[in-house]
Amino acid sequence: MNGLLQKTKDAFKGFIEFVSDTRKELKNVSWPSRHELVSTTVVVIVAVFFFGAFLAVVDLVVSQLMEFVINKLAS
Repeated sequence: MNGLLQKTKDAFKGFIEFVSDTRKELKNVSWPSRHELVSTTVVVIVAVFFFGAFLAVVDLVVSQLMEFVINKLAS
């Protein structure tokens, strides 16, 4: 039972040390400004829509080509 208690204490100490180190590191983080955050978010959203539309067009073209090839082979 004593071994279990010691392991529990060690685990708790390790957890406390982890939380303490994490808080120290978070103070060193260079957080973006609101303007930077909004502008990069807009860039990501625009890129997602652009690539989504691009892939939809490519999918449509490839599916039409495949349908054409299959119909030519079937006839």
